[in-house]
Amino acid sequence: MRAYSTDLRQKVIDAYENQEGSQRNLAKRFSVSLTFIQKLKAFRTYAGVIIFFVWVVKR
Repeated sequence: MRAYSTDLRQKVIDAYENQEGSQRNLAKRFSVSLTFIQKLKAFRTYAGVIIFFVWVVKR
């Protein structure tokens, strides 16, 4: 099984943030699993919180 490209991941994130469809619709559109989108969304949220926290603390 091959890993998804960074480009595909960014397209999925952009489409989700622009509310271009439900998670299920985006999974079909990009030919990925629903679980992939859910994990990507969760990681993005988690990473965003950490990055924000580090920025505030270092500032």
